[in-house]
Amino acid sequence: MTNQITPTVAKLDAEAISLESVSLWSITWKRLFKRKSSLVGIGIILALIVIALTAQWIAPYDPLQVLIGIEDVKMREAPCIHLFGCPQEQPQHIMGIDGNVRDQFSRLLFGTRLSLIVGFSTVTFAIIIGTVLGALGGYFGGWIDNTIMRVMDVLLAFPSLLLAIAIVTVLGPGLINALLAIGIVSIPAYARVVRASVLSVREMDYVSVTRALGGGTFQILFIRIMPNALTPLIVQGTLGIATAILDAAALSFLGLGAQPPTPEWGAMLGSERNQVFTAPHLVFFPGFAIMLTVLAFNLLGDGLRDALDPRLR
Repeated sequence: MTNQITPTVAKLDAEAISLESVSLWSITWKRLFKRKSSLVGIGIILALIVIALTAQWIAPYDPLQVLIGIEDVKMREAPCIHLFGCPQEQPQHIMGIDGNVRDQFSRLLFGTRLSLIVGFSTVTFAIIIGTVLGALGGYFGGWIDNTIMRVMDVLLAFPSLLLAIAIVTVLGPGLINALLAIGIVSIPAYARVVRASVLSVREMDYVSVTRALGGGTFQILFIRIMPNALTPLIVQGTLGIATAILDAAALSFLGLGAQPPTPEWGAMLGSERNQVFTAPHLVFFPGFAIMLTVLAFNLLGDGLRDALDPRLR
């Protein structure tokens, strides 16, 4: 009789958990879309994704193409927009041309693709490594936890950007090395978030029951415990994308990230920083793009944090 009841109870528990999970995420999305700041952030991010996916079609010029010999161009003090009175016989460059005689607008569009790739790839790398380290440390404890956390403390002892600069200096300048450096300095934040979640969940009754029924370490850790760490990880990851984009731009500005002629916003700022008074538009547009992207992810991260906070429901 007991053997017949147990599967039924387990099935009902699984269905209840599924319904609770669906309800949680549906409520989260409703709360998220009620916040105007979150809607602004989502709208900007979707627009950036569309631009990144369609840059090769909407960009009027090749971002690497030098226009000398192709059209009669010269370094201008202001962009040329026909709609705003620029002579029709003059080639149109709505954001002007840079110091290497390349269309600034086309480079900005392709820079959107690169910046989003930087943000998502570095955060994905940091989340994977940080989740594994934090989960192992929080679950096993003892010398494993102490060893992992002391390494994380060492990484946190240095300012993240300075540590990234040091890593890139050792590995050599380049976009891939910059991505690796940003990912490494981001790992401790995710490791600590996951460790805290594992420590608070591992002694719960349902974890103890799974352990008593013979559940293995993998089942307990990654099926029973880890789903409870998804909420803080999502918020931390969203905010981390903004930080990664900003750090990548800073490294490229210093000449340690994307190398010329790669169209990257930080590199564009660095190459034209001496033109801030003679041609300020060459500095304004890449800087504004970085600011807008970071703001969008911060707005989305703040909205997710409020929407997923159980104290507000």
